[in-house]
Amino acid sequence: MKRLFFAETFGTASLLAVVIGSGIMGEQLAGGNVAVALLVNTIATVFGLYVLITTLGSVSGAHFNPVVSLVMCLRGQLSKRHTLLYWCAQSIGAVLGAMLAHAMFDLPIGQVSHHVRDGLSLFVSEIIATAGLLFVILRFPSSQVAAGVACYIGAAYLFTASTSFANPAAVLGRMFTDTFSGIAPQSAVMFVVAQVIGALLGWLLAKTLTARHERGERD
Repeated sequence: MKRLFFAETFGTASLLAVVIGSGIMGEQLAGGNVAVALLVNTIATVFGLYVLITTLGSVSGAHFNPVVSLVMCLRGQLSKRHTLLYWCAQSIGAVLGAMLAHAMFDLPIGQVSHHVRDGLSLFVSEIIATAGLLFVILRFPSSQVAAGVACYIGAAYLFTASTSFANPAAVLGRMFTDTFSGIAPQSAVMFVVAQVIGALLGWLLAKTLTARHERGERD
């Protein structure tokens, strides 16, 4: 149990440090060019996700994401007790990751974001981003999930209006940074609701296609 808690805390903290830290670095390097900052942020997140999922997947499953844990619980692959443990670890890790990113760039540790993100387009974007993430996780061969998730999130950073948070823990951590990657607390609820909806839709889509594939094989 301690191993699982540590893996999810460490993995989520590392992920948020990568996301927020690369956002800060990207903004510093970009000289006001948002496209360059986003590209730096995207590339670092893709590499970070691949490494973290590959190294920690065999320990905890490398969820780092409460809605991933939720779907695994609904599928019977994670007990309710372990789901609550994962949620606690992911929440703690997310906040620690934000603090770590700030420490690396000599920024105040305790910040609250003022970056308001709202509107129907972002709500729809988060549904699509999270649905796609769960679909990839559930449909990719297990040996290729790390690459699949990294590639999908990298793409979704650039094809969704919300830049694909797709993770309530990421929302929580990014509330504590007033930098490029931040999200204001008043925007958080909308993002989390969209992510839960998206996760359930992604699960439903994967389940439907899997059932049809199995029926087709029997026929």
